Amino acid sequence: MMIVDATNLYQIRQTGIEVLNRELGPVAMIRFLLQYERGYGDYSQERHEWIGKISVTDILPQ
Repeated sequence: MMIVDATNLYQIRQTGIEVLNRELGPVAMIRFLLQYERGYGDYSQERHEWIGKISVTDILPQ
């Protein structure tokens, strides 16, 4: 069993990639990693910009 310093994020990431590559192979490893893309931006702020100031009565059927 491999022991990894939990405070060193670089080491955790590097070890994780090595294990995934060994266990899944390079193609499946990449497919797996692509499922967990970090993304970017501030969803909450963007949501407020998209929605604006809509009240509950605005969305309820009349």
